[in-house]
Amino acid sequence: MVRPARKRIAVLVSGRGSNLAAMLRNDCGGDVVVVGSNKADAAGLELARDAGVATIAVNHKDYADRESFDAALVTALNRYQPDLVVLAGFMRILTPVFVDAFAGRLMNIHPSLLPSFAGLDTHARALAAGVKLHGCTVHFVTNELDHGPIIMQAAVQVDDDDTPETLATKVLVQEHQVLPYAVRLFCEGRLVVEGMRVRTRDCAFAPSPAQMR
Repeated sequence: MVRPARKRIAVLVSGRGSNLAAMLRNDCGGDVVVVGSNKADAAGLELARDAGVATIAVNHKDYADRESFDAALVTALNRYQPDLVVLAGFMRILTPVFVDAFAGRLMNIHPSLLPSFAGLDTHARALAAGVKLHGCTVHFVTNELDHGPIIMQAAVQVDDDDTPETLATKVLVQEHQVLPYAVRLFCEGRLVVEGMRVRTRDCAFAPSPAQMR
């Protein structure tokens, strides 16, 4: 019996790449074949190089508009033939040029329990709203910002003495668990999208998010 080829994963980062690190130290059911960024000095690129993963940098400032940048990024990623593209702290709003190119295989990790607190400054906004639970969301990306079908969420308790910084730290722990797990579910073919709902079907064993490191 021929074992199916492992999925090829591209990851985009803009900063330190802590979620990328979580993907690299866990079995995501596929292989990270390239890490890209809009910043040549992003720490996540160095992390990838240290792990022996190819890297690309496409500076958005070199392009006249978002669409031109997105087209260049699509071209650069397609050289690696990714089955899945993961936005792991990629701080760019993507246009349909990019989103449509990877429709159905473009995943994002967002630091809030969507649909609440889409966009930036999620932790400060959660505290200002007085919510008792906050968290993170892994979702498929569509052309509506932070509103694609939700794959997985993880919640943390908001304590009275929390600050945006302490809340971010608690949420990041959860991000490092749910993102590798969600990627593994995709790579194993276990995710079924039905409208805005994502159903997980049973097949080969996969670890729970709590087993991710």
